[in-house]
Amino acid sequence: MVDFGAEIATRTLPLSGAHGGSSVARLELAAPAERISLRVVAADVAALSAALGVDLPTRPKTSASANGRTALWLGPDEWLVIAEGTGDTGSALVEAASKAAVPHSATDVSHRNTAIIVSGPGAAAAINTGCPQDLSLAVFPVGACSRTNLGKVEIVLLRTADDAFRVEVWRSFSTYAFGLLAEGARDAAL
Repeated sequence: MVDFGAEIATRTLPLSGAHGGSSVARLELAAPAERISLRVVAADVAALSAALGVDLPTRPKTSASANGRTALWLGPDEWLVIAEGTGDTGSALVEAASKAAVPHSATDVSHRNTAIIVSGPGAAAAINTGCPQDLSLAVFPVGACSRTNLGKVEIVLLRTADDAFRVEVWRSFSTYAFGLLAEGARDAAL
């Protein structure tokens, strides 16, 4: 019989202790964050935006931030919503979304994803080692986001500053993605 009063197991953070980068592209692990995958029809976007406290962007390749939350447009009816520094479960975001009282899907993906911050003057070059997307500021400005590929894995990429990106990746692919980015960072320094 299981003793439910026993100590609860804690999840090891993906990439714990990982380090990499170069003189032109730093790699850092993002702090644990809550995340939900959100689906809602266009007519109900305003209600979900109000409930979450952040305007869900409605144009491709855009994001919006407010109240410690960032919403990334992934498709005509799909967003990734991230709340940084709020732990490792999406229960607060799911609860907030439920207050909208409109049909939607809000799935907690906090434990599925992890994030790598790539920054420095060679950040775009490091990412482009495995990502074919044009990351020039003219094409991919601050706040731009997209679901794309890094090598053989799917990522969600967000430009957070002129020389900084957030790479959201499934934790099961995080070691591969980190290794590829570390190699790209070294190449960018050559």
